[in-house]
Amino acid sequence: MSTEESRPKDTGIRLSEATAGDFIALLKPRVMALAVFTAFVGLMMAPGVMNPVIAVIAIGAIAVGAGAAGALNMWYDADIDALMSRTFKRPIPSGRVTPGEALGFGLVLSALSVMTLGVLVGWLAASLLAFTIFFYVVIYTMWLKRSTPQNIVIGGAAGALPPVIGWAAATGAIGIESLILFLIIFLWTPPHFWALALFKVGDYAAAGIPMMPNVAGQHSTRKQIFAYSLLLAPIGVLPWGFGFASGYYGTASAALGAGFIWQAWKVLVADKEMKPAKALFAYSIVYLFAIFAALLADTIVMRVIASAGY
Repeated sequence: MSTEESRPKDTGIRLSEATAGDFIALLKPRVMALAVFTAFVGLMMAPGVMNPVIAVIAIGAIAVGAGAAGALNMWYDADIDALMSRTFKRPIPSGRVTPGEALGFGLVLSALSVMTLGVLVGWLAASLLAFTIFFYVVIYTMWLKRSTPQNIVIGGAAGALPPVIGWAAATGAIGIESLILFLIIFLWTPPHFWALALFKVGDYAAAGIPMMPNVAGQHSTRKQIFAYSLLLAPIGVLPWGFGFASGYYGTASAALGAGFIWQAWKVLVADKEMKPAKALFAYSIVYLFAIFAALLADTIVMRVIASAGY
Protein backbone atom coordinates (compact mmCIF):
# COMPACT_ATOMS: atom_id res chain seq x y z
CA MET A 1 0.00 0.00 0.00
CA SER A 2 1.41 3.43 -0.95
CA THR A 3 1.79 6.38 1.35
CA GLU A 4 -1.01 8.19 -0.48
CA GLU A 5 -3.37 5.23 -0.04
CA SER A 6 -2.64 4.94 3.68
CA ARG A 7 -3.19 8.64 4.40
CA PRO A 8 -6.60 9.39 5.98
CA LYS A 9 -8.94 11.08 3.55
CA ASP A 10 -10.37 14.53 4.31
CA THR A 11 -14.05 13.95 5.00
CA GLY A 12 -14.79 17.65 5.42
CA ILE A 13 -15.79 17.09 9.04
CA ARG A 14 -14.09 19.47 11.45
CA LEU A 15 -13.31 18.23 14.92
CA SER A 16 -13.99 20.96 17.44
CA GLU A 17 -10.91 22.61 18.88
CA ALA A 18 -12.89 24.27 21.64
CA THR A 19 -12.22 23.54 25.28
CA ALA A 20 -14.70 23.51 28.14
CA GLY A 21 -13.38 26.95 29.05
CA ASP A 22 -14.34 28.27 25.63
CA PHE A 23 -17.94 27.15 26.05
CA ILE A 24 -18.01 28.63 29.54
CA ALA A 25 -16.78 31.91 28.05
CA LEU A 26 -19.70 31.80 25.60
CA LEU A 27 -22.04 31.98 28.59
CA LYS A 28 -20.69 35.44 29.54
CA PRO A 29 -20.04 34.37 33.17
CA ARG A 30 -19.86 37.89 34.61
CA VAL A 31 -23.16 38.93 33.04
CA MET A 32 -24.67 35.59 34.04
CA ALA A 33 -23.50 36.07 37.64
CA LEU A 34 -25.32 39.40 37.83
CA ALA A 35 -28.51 37.88 36.42
CA VAL A 36 -28.33 34.93 38.83
CA PHE A 37 -27.69 37.15 41.84
CA THR A 38 -30.54 39.56 41.13
CA ALA A 39 -32.87 36.63 40.38
CA PHE A 40 -31.88 35.03 43.68
CA VAL A 41 -32.63 38.25 45.54
CA GLY A 42 -36.03 38.48 43.85
CA LEU A 43 -36.75 34.88 44.82
CA MET A 44 -35.63 35.39 48.43
CA MET A 45 -37.63 38.59 48.87
CA ALA A 46 -40.85 36.98 47.66
CA PRO A 47 -43.40 36.18 50.37
CA GLY A 48 -43.88 32.62 51.54
CA VAL A 49 -41.47 29.72 51.90
CA MET A 50 -40.19 27.97 48.80
CA ASN A 51 -39.00 24.38 48.79
CA PRO A 52 -35.15 24.61 48.83
CA VAL A 53 -34.76 21.99 46.10
CA ILE A 54 -37.22 23.80 43.82
CA ALA A 55 -35.46 27.09 44.58
CA VAL A 56 -32.10 25.64 43.53
CA ILE A 57 -33.66 24.28 40.33
CA ALA A 58 -35.20 27.68 39.60
CA ILE A 59 -31.93 29.56 40.06
CA GLY A 60 -30.06 26.94 38.05
CA ALA A 61 -32.52 27.22 35.16
CA ILE A 62 -32.31 31.01 35.21
CA ALA A 63 -28.50 30.77 35.18
CA VAL A 64 -28.56 28.43 32.18
CA GLY A 65 -31.04 30.68 30.39
CA ALA A 66 -28.88 33.74 30.99
CA GLY A 67 -25.85 31.87 29.69
CA ALA A 68 -27.77 30.68 26.65
CA ALA A 69 -28.70 34.27 25.80
CA GLY A 70 -25.03 35.21 26.09
CA ALA A 71 -23.99 32.42 23.75
CA LEU A 72 -26.57 33.43 21.13
CA ASN A 73 -25.47 37.05 21.49
CA MET A 74 -21.86 36.04 20.81
CA TRP A 75 -22.96 33.94 17.84
CA TYR A 76 -24.74 36.85 16.17
CA ASP A 77 -22.18 39.49 17.15
CA ALA A 78 -19.07 37.53 16.09
CA ASP A 79 -18.46 39.91 13.17
CA ILE A 80 -18.36 43.05 15.27
CA ASP A 81 -16.64 41.32 18.20
CA ALA A 82 -13.69 40.70 15.87
CA LEU A 83 -13.33 44.47 15.39
CA MET A 84 -13.33 45.55 19.04
CA SER A 85 -10.33 45.47 21.37
CA ARG A 86 -12.29 44.20 24.36
CA THR A 87 -14.01 41.37 22.46
CA PHE A 88 -11.72 40.14 19.66
CA LYS A 89 -10.35 37.36 21.87
CA ARG A 90 -13.79 35.85 22.46
CA PRO A 91 -14.15 32.19 21.40
CA ILE A 92 -15.82 32.77 18.01
CA PRO A 93 -13.75 35.62 16.53
CA SER A 94 -10.58 33.94 17.77
CA GLY A 95 -11.60 30.78 15.88
CA ARG A 96 -11.72 28.44 18.87
CA VAL A 97 -15.49 27.94 18.52
CA THR A 98 -17.36 27.92 15.22
CA PRO A 99 -20.54 29.97 14.78
CA GLY A 100 -22.51 26.76 14.29
CA GLU A 101 -21.25 25.32 17.55
CA ALA A 102 -22.19 28.49 19.42
CA LEU A 103 -25.64 28.62 17.81
CA GLY A 104 -26.41 25.01 18.63
CA PHE A 105 -25.07 25.40 22.16
CA GLY A 106 -27.20 28.48 22.80
CA LEU A 107 -30.40 27.00 21.34
CA VAL A 108 -30.11 23.75 23.29
CA LEU A 109 -29.44 25.58 26.56
CA SER A 110 -32.34 27.97 25.89
CA ALA A 111 -34.81 25.14 25.39
CA LEU A 112 -33.42 23.19 28.35
CA SER A 113 -33.62 26.14 30.74
CA VAL A 114 -37.16 27.17 29.78
CA MET A 115 -38.56 23.64 29.85
CA THR A 116 -36.90 22.84 33.17
CA LEU A 117 -38.23 26.00 34.76
CA GLY A 118 -41.70 25.42 33.34
CA VAL A 119 -42.08 21.75 34.23
CA LEU A 120 -40.43 21.80 37.65
CA VAL A 121 -41.12 25.32 38.91
CA GLY A 122 -43.85 27.23 37.07
CA TRP A 123 -44.86 28.33 33.61
CA LEU A 124 -45.11 32.05 34.41
CA ALA A 125 -41.45 32.13 35.40
CA ALA A 126 -40.59 29.99 32.36
CA SER A 127 -42.50 32.32 30.04
CA LEU A 128 -40.66 35.32 31.48
CA LEU A 129 -37.33 33.54 30.99
CA ALA A 130 -38.22 32.68 27.39
CA PHE A 131 -39.24 36.29 26.76
CA THR A 132 -35.99 37.54 28.30
CA ILE A 133 -33.88 35.32 26.04
CA PHE A 134 -35.94 36.35 22.99
CA PHE A 135 -35.76 40.04 23.88
CA TYR A 136 -32.01 40.00 24.47
CA VAL A 137 -31.14 37.99 21.37
CA VAL A 138 -33.70 39.15 18.80
CA ILE A 139 -34.89 42.60 19.91
CA TYR A 140 -31.63 43.89 21.39
CA THR A 141 -28.80 41.98 19.67
CA MET A 142 -30.27 41.56 16.19
CA TRP A 143 -32.19 44.83 15.94
CA LEU A 144 -31.62 47.62 18.46
CA LYS A 145 -27.87 47.27 18.99
CA ARG A 146 -27.02 48.08 15.37
CA SER A 147 -29.83 50.50 14.58
CA THR A 148 -30.29 53.09 17.35
CA PRO A 149 -28.31 54.91 20.06
CA GLN A 150 -31.20 54.03 22.39
CA ASN A 151 -30.14 50.39 22.04
CA ILE A 152 -29.00 49.97 25.60
CA VAL A 153 -31.95 51.93 27.03
CA ILE A 154 -34.63 49.71 25.50
CA GLY A 155 -32.48 46.59 25.50
CA GLY A 156 -31.79 47.06 29.20
CA ALA A 157 -35.20 45.55 29.89
CA ALA A 158 -33.74 42.08 29.27
CA GLY A 159 -31.09 42.50 31.94
CA ALA A 160 -33.65 43.93 34.36
CA LEU A 161 -36.03 40.95 34.24
CA PRO A 162 -34.16 38.31 36.35
CA PRO A 163 -35.50 39.51 39.74
CA VAL A 164 -39.01 39.43 38.28
CA ILE A 165 -38.40 35.86 37.12
CA GLY A 166 -37.11 34.92 40.57
CA TRP A 167 -40.17 36.46 42.22
CA ALA A 168 -42.50 34.68 39.78
CA ALA A 169 -40.72 31.36 40.43
CA ALA A 170 -41.41 31.74 44.15
CA THR A 171 -44.97 33.09 44.00
CA GLY A 172 -46.40 32.28 40.58
CA ALA A 173 -47.19 35.99 40.18
CA ILE A 174 -45.58 39.36 39.45
CA GLY A 175 -45.61 41.74 42.40
CA ILE A 176 -45.04 45.49 42.58
CA GLU A 177 -41.92 44.70 44.61
CA SER A 178 -40.36 42.79 41.73
CA LEU A 179 -41.25 45.57 39.30
CA ILE A 180 -39.38 48.06 41.50
CA LEU A 181 -36.33 45.78 41.38
CA PHE A 182 -36.76 45.70 37.60
CA LEU A 183 -36.87 49.50 37.52
CA ILE A 184 -33.65 49.83 39.52
CA ILE A 185 -31.71 47.70 37.03
CA PHE A 186 -33.45 49.28 34.04
CA LEU A 187 -32.41 52.82 35.06
CA TRP A 188 -28.93 51.65 36.08
CA THR A 189 -28.17 50.14 32.67
CA PRO A 190 -27.78 53.31 30.50
CA PRO A 191 -25.28 55.17 32.71
CA HIS A 192 -23.37 51.95 33.30
CA PHE A 193 -22.93 51.18 29.60
CA TRP A 194 -22.59 54.78 28.44
CA ALA A 195 -19.71 55.24 30.88
CA LEU A 196 -18.05 52.26 29.18
CA ALA A 197 -18.89 53.67 25.74
CA LEU A 198 -17.19 56.97 26.57
CA PHE A 199 -13.77 55.38 26.95
CA LYS A 200 -14.37 52.70 24.32
CA VAL A 201 -15.80 55.08 21.74
CA GLY A 202 -13.17 54.07 19.16
CA ASP A 203 -14.16 50.41 19.44
CA TYR A 204 -17.81 51.13 18.80
CA ALA A 205 -16.95 53.43 15.90
CA ALA A 206 -14.78 50.73 14.30
CA ALA A 207 -17.60 48.20 14.65
CA GLY A 208 -20.27 50.61 13.39
CA ILE A 209 -22.33 50.37 16.58
CA PRO A 210 -24.39 53.56 17.17
CA MET A 211 -23.65 53.99 20.85
CA MET A 212 -24.65 57.33 22.33
CA PRO A 213 -21.18 58.97 22.34
CA ASN A 214 -20.69 58.07 18.66
CA VAL A 215 -24.06 59.47 17.61
CA ALA A 216 -24.90 62.31 19.99
CA GLY A 217 -21.37 63.19 21.07
CA GLN A 218 -19.58 62.97 24.38
CA HIS A 219 -21.08 66.11 25.91
CA SER A 220 -24.65 64.97 25.33
CA THR A 221 -23.80 61.50 26.65
CA ARG A 222 -22.30 62.95 29.83
CA LYS A 223 -25.47 64.99 30.42
CA GLN A 224 -27.67 61.93 29.89
CA ILE A 225 -25.55 59.86 32.26
CA PHE A 226 -26.03 62.51 34.93
CA ALA A 227 -29.78 62.72 34.25
CA TYR A 228 -30.15 58.96 34.64
CA SER A 229 -28.17 59.02 37.88
CA LEU A 230 -30.62 61.60 39.26
CA LEU A 231 -33.48 59.23 38.39
CA LEU A 232 -31.74 56.11 39.67
CA ALA A 233 -30.77 57.36 43.12
CA PRO A 234 -34.34 57.87 44.46
CA ILE A 235 -35.63 54.75 42.71
CA GLY A 236 -33.01 52.77 44.61
CA VAL A 237 -34.65 53.89 47.87
CA LEU A 238 -38.16 52.82 46.79
CA PRO A 239 -38.04 49.37 48.48
CA TRP A 240 -37.92 51.21 51.81
CA GLY A 241 -40.54 53.73 50.65
CA PHE A 242 -42.93 50.90 49.72
CA GLY A 243 -42.34 49.14 53.03
CA PHE A 244 -40.64 45.94 51.91
CA ALA A 245 -37.20 46.99 53.16
CA SER A 246 -36.14 48.55 56.44
CA GLY A 247 -34.78 51.98 57.25
CA TYR A 248 -31.30 50.48 57.37
CA TYR A 249 -31.63 49.56 53.71
CA GLY A 250 -33.09 53.01 53.01
CA THR A 251 -30.04 54.68 54.52
CA ALA A 252 -27.59 52.41 52.69
CA SER A 253 -29.33 52.81 49.33
CA ALA A 254 -29.50 56.60 49.74
CA ALA A 255 -25.76 56.70 50.42
CA LEU A 256 -25.04 54.49 47.43
CA GLY A 257 -27.26 56.66 45.25
CA ALA A 258 -25.50 59.82 46.42
CA GLY A 259 -22.21 58.18 45.47
CA PHE A 260 -23.58 57.38 42.01
CA ILE A 261 -24.66 61.00 41.51
CA TRP A 262 -21.24 62.22 42.64
CA GLN A 263 -19.43 59.92 40.21
CA ALA A 264 -21.79 60.97 37.40
CA TRP A 265 -21.21 64.63 38.25
CA LYS A 266 -17.47 64.15 37.85
CA VAL A 267 -18.14 62.60 34.43
CA LEU A 268 -20.37 65.55 33.51
CA VAL A 269 -17.79 68.25 34.33
CA ALA A 270 -14.87 66.35 32.82
CA ASP A 271 -13.70 67.62 29.47
CA LYS A 272 -12.03 64.86 27.51
CA GLU A 273 -10.59 63.14 30.55
CA MET A 274 -11.67 59.49 30.70
CA LYS A 275 -10.70 58.63 34.26
CA PRO A 276 -14.09 59.79 35.66
CA ALA A 277 -15.94 57.60 33.12
CA LYS A 278 -13.81 54.60 34.08
CA ALA A 279 -14.42 55.33 37.76
CA LEU A 280 -18.20 55.57 37.21
CA PHE A 281 -18.21 52.31 35.25
CA ALA A 282 -16.44 50.55 38.12
CA TYR A 283 -18.64 52.20 40.77
CA SER A 284 -21.82 51.30 38.89
CA ILE A 285 -20.98 47.61 39.20
CA VAL A 286 -20.33 48.00 42.92
CA TYR A 287 -23.56 49.99 43.27
CA LEU A 288 -25.82 47.35 41.76
CA PHE A 289 -24.30 44.46 43.65
CA ALA A 290 -24.36 46.48 46.89
CA ILE A 291 -28.01 47.51 46.44
CA PHE A 292 -29.14 43.92 45.91
CA ALA A 293 -26.84 42.58 48.62
CA ALA A 294 -28.36 45.10 51.03
CA LEU A 295 -31.86 44.00 50.01
CA LEU A 296 -30.93 40.36 50.54
CA ALA A 297 -29.37 41.00 53.94
CA ASP A 298 -32.32 43.16 54.97
CA THR A 299 -34.79 40.43 53.96
CA ILE A 300 -32.91 37.74 55.89
CA VAL A 301 -32.61 39.88 59.03
CA MET A 302 -36.29 40.86 58.96
CA ARG A 303 -37.33 37.21 58.62
CA VAL A 304 -35.08 36.14 61.49
CA ILE A 305 -36.54 38.88 63.66
CA ALA A 306 -40.10 37.91 62.67
CA SER A 307 -39.49 34.22 63.35
CA ALA A 308 -38.05 35.07 66.76
CA GLY A 309 -41.22 36.95 67.63
CA TYR A 310 -39.62 40.34 68.18
